Amino acid sequence: MRGLIVDYVGVLDGPDEDVKRWQTLLSAAKANGVDLAILSNDPGGPAAEPIREWEYKGLVDAVILSGEVGAEKPDRAAFQAAADALELPLSDCVMIDDNILNVRAAVENGMVGMLYTVFDRTSVEIQAVFDLEGEF
Repeated sequence: MRGLIVDYVGVLDGPDEDVKRWQTLLSAAKANGVDLAILSNDPGGPAAEPIREWEYKGLVDAVILSGEVGAEKPDRAAFQAAADALELPLSDCVMIDDNILNVRAAVENGMVGMLYTVFDRTSVEIQAVFDLEGEF
């Protein structure tokens, strides 16, 4: 696996402490050669600036907003847009989402899917898949 794609609402937009932990984890993944993207069903526009900030700050390589690419999760085209932004095949990407339907669709389209419920659990899963060590 070389790509990690993460949903925004319900995953990265949590309490400040979780946001900081996500930033630390994603920075470690990036330093380990993992390509990173956010895939959100957000419509885009000015209200999406908090999502885009993750890319502006260099925390992720790409932000893909459904309203801008014309496809929403769980459609394959949304996942494909994120993988294309990372220049990776779907089969080389992990999708993290808090919606089980999106996780199932990711798996059905050849990705590894992880259901986000709490940071600590997802962090352990990401560390295992991407061979990361550390306290996050």
